[in-house]
Amino acid sequence: MADPHKRLDANIAGNFYVDATCINCDACRQLAPASFEEVGEYSAVLRQPASVQEIREAYRALLACPTGSIGTEHSDNSVMQAAKADFPLAVDDGVYYCGFNSEKSFGANSFFVQHPGGNWLIDSPRYLKPLVEAVDQMGGISHIFLTHEDDVADAARYAQRFGAKRIIHRADAHAMPDAEVIIDGLDSRSYGDRFHIIPVPGHTAGSLCLLYRNRFLFTGDHLWWEPETNELASPRQLVWDPDALRQSIARLASYPFEWVLAGHGGRIHMPQAHMQAALRDLVNRRKGDRQP
Repeated sequence: MADPHKRLDANIAGNFYVDATCINCDACRQLAPASFEEVGEYSAVLRQPASVQEIREAYRALLACPTGSIGTEHSDNSVMQAAKADFPLAVDDGVYYCGFNSEKSFGANSFFVQHPGGNWLIDSPRYLKPLVEAVDQMGGISHIFLTHEDDVADAARYAQRFGAKRIIHRADAHAMPDAEVIIDGLDSRSYGDRFHIIPVPGHTAGSLCLLYRNRFLFTGDHLWWEPETNELASPRQLVWDPDALRQSIARLASYPFEWVLAGHGGRIHMPQAHMQAALRDLVNRRKGDRQP
């Protein structure tokens, strides 16, 4: 729980606040952008939620916060329970954001795909009873796709609970050594019905993207939307191989997609032609990073 004695000075006066345990993972800014903003090395409440929808979103952010760094002076339990029941939160067409981000993966997002051939979990949220029960009611999990070594969190517990097969690249398999499906090499491949696995080494040696129905691209820490600049972005720090990263970004230009659903950073939906233009722009910008 957040500690009012550690309340950050950057917070505006009012019910919601962020304390000094914040790790600046950006989950709150994605879920409640009207209220939370980045201030230096933290997130903070720069505008208290006012409308019914904004208050609901702020409670979702409180629940999703991986470090319990968001608090209220006066909690509304009925709204809290309603916000808890919102997770998994619908994104589009059978794709959901799980919520309950895990500190083990530095607050990374995880996603859930409801599919007639078996549901998929993309990276792992915290293993919590409300989410486990919700997933159970939605048909359980047949596969757990791990985008890279950093975001496995509680994947093993979900796999054991639902009998799911875990998928990870061999180069990152030390993070989940008993995974049932190991991906080798750089070749992309179809897997099951309408899923496509794309190796994208760069951030880590074994980073993977998952393309679903040629619409949804789950990118882990490889690619995300930067709302402040309205452009696609990719990591510049904590990069295993910058040249491999640039090549991996360029390789994605051959795939059609209209959603980018990232572990960190914003998610974005736009027509495929616009997405491809944004990707080409990123490729051109990253070419300028190359050292002579």
